Amino acid sequence: MKGEPLTLIGEEIGVGMPAPDFTAVSNDLSPFRFSDLRGGACIISSVPSIDTPVCDMEVRRFNKEAAGLGPGVSILVVSMDLPFAQERWCGAVGVDRIRVLSDHRDASFGAAYGVLIKELRLLARAVFVIDREGTVRYTELVKEITDEPDYGAALNAAREIG
Repeated sequence: MKGEPLTLIGEEIGVGMPAPDFTAVSNDLSPFRFSDLRGGACIISSVPSIDTPVCDMEVRRFNKEAAGLGPGVSILVVSMDLPFAQERWCGAVGVDRIRVLSDHRDASFGAAYGVLIKELRLLARAVFVIDREGTVRYTELVKEITDEPDYGAALNAAREIG
């Protein structure tokens, strides 16, 4: 973060690996299980907090791009923000084409995907593209937490499998 190293908890997820299952909390406080999405392609974007400028831009961009991906590709954004804050933020900025999930309770996603930042208990900025069979087809762990991901590469990977 700003040139200083951070420690990530969990195993690094690579292309060709099975996408780990995880649980998170939806904005309506209902439980979400990634395994319930099996059979569909998916982009998962992890962000430190939707209430920061770079995360705000990233979530808005994926929401905008979702319209062009078609119904066969879901986009999930996962952060440690509380579901109440996520719901308020999504409503205020009009994010309605993607699913925003909270990992605050168990850090299940962060640990399973190797993006939980030990020092901050936030998620690193990363993007994963998972195919219909549940195999990881693209990953990007953004080296500097204040940088945006490579949207083009992630979206191209999703279009190839969608």
